Amino acid sequence: MSSCSFVLEAWAKLLIHRRSDTLAKPAPKRTIGNLPAALPRIEEVIEPDSLICPCGCGAMHKIGEDRTERLDIVPAQLRVIVTLRPKYACRTCTDGVTQASAPSHLIMGGLPTEATIAHVLVSKYADHLPLYRQSQIVARAGLDLHPAVLADWVGKAAFHLKPVVDRLAEDLKRSGKLFMDETTAPVLDPGRGKTKTGYLWALARDDRPWGGEDPPGVVYFYAPGRAGENAEAFLTGFDGILQIDGYQGYNRLTKPARRGGDPIRVAHCWAHARRKLKAVFDRDGSEIAAEGLCRIAQIYAVEADIRGIDPGQRLSARQARSAPLVAAFGDWLQAQRRKISSKSRLGEKLTYIHNHWNGLHTFLTDGRLEIDNNRVENLIRPIAINRKNALFAGHDEGGIAWGRIASLVETCKINRIEPFAYLKATLTAIANGHPQSRLDDLLPWKFAPSS
Repeated sequence: MSSCSFVLEAWAKLLIHRRSDTLAKPAPKRTIGNLPAALPRIEEVIEPDSLICPCGCGAMHKIGEDRTERLDIVPAQLRVIVTLRPKYACRTCTDGVTQASAPSHLIMGGLPTEATIAHVLVSKYADHLPLYRQSQIVARAGLDLHPAVLADWVGKAAFHLKPVVDRLAEDLKRSGKLFMDETTAPVLDPGRGKTKTGYLWALARDDRPWGGEDPPGVVYFYAPGRAGENAEAFLTGFDGILQIDGYQGYNRLTKPARRGGDPIRVAHCWAHARRKLKAVFDRDGSEIAAEGLCRIAQIYAVEADIRGIDPGQRLSARQARSAPLVAAFGDWLQAQRRKISSKSRLGEKLTYIHNHWNGLHTFLTDGRLEIDNNRVENLIRPIAINRKNALFAGHDEGGIAWGRIASLVETCKINRIEPFAYLKATLTAIANGHPQSRLDDLLPWKFAPSS
């Protein structure tokens, strides 16, 4: 069997195992006959023109029925909530005026209800519908809502949701291990007529592969740059293992002089190592790169076999099966580096793997760790889609708001919580004075939709 064939066979095996992953979503059912029970049903009974027996026997009796269901959609409808507060006074004296207190709103004296604000947030950050498009949609109903007005609503919601997102970040940082990655977030640079490059840093927890009890979650921190000091600031209070890619800005986190906590132990990403070799193989057909891919595929095949079992069993399997493969890969790596110029395309990729070799070993020492950073990379994708559709944030504060709302929306999604229902309930609770001492009750995984 050729090296290329072995790569394809090993990687296909991994994909098959991933499809059968215990954490994977169940196979979708056919829609016909399986419409959600929670959807309201409007029954239309169609009776025959006549219930008299054609033979003249009299009235016919019902012996059964055929029932079919079709999905109907009522387009989104704008409506106005009119609040009336009658005033009452005594006819005898002048001091007896009574009136109910005005209800609390998130934006006092403002136009939108909490449900309206939640709809704008979900449309923008879950459905990736830019504010100018939302403005166009409501304009078809005869309502003029300028995108700047919608942006103001988003900013006010982000301000009020800050304590919830901060508490979410605190909850994540008490974990023993986290994922981290970053991506660009273009931001308009006032006065220059162009954008500057900001960054959203994703800090994520996902312990489902080994049955961890802590719910998954993600927080996006905005920073105007990619300097490692930003990651250092965001990770203040976290002293566990950090699963990351090979970006050098994270190196300061491992130093004794690290601010905000003890030196962090890092676990580097085997998927990034694989991509380096795959790029060379796809371009040049390199047999050395193909062999490296084969070796990495063997390590991934072990991971596919042990996914979903407890950390102790995962660690034992890795020490018995993966450690020899990693050691053999290390010997092979050094042998190839001695033969290949470090300035060549392949030599540069091998040097990258060599420079991160210690971090690539870390997954062998802890059954809670993953072999790669793919889980947080999946959580970066919604940011990229929103970036593509909205083009840029209006200013740095817009980038901060982007991170806050996306944190709650994406944490809802990975916990299978409906974002609109959660945000509507949370914004309503905040408007009604939800106490700071009970912020944990507002975290997405604590949300229980009302029946």
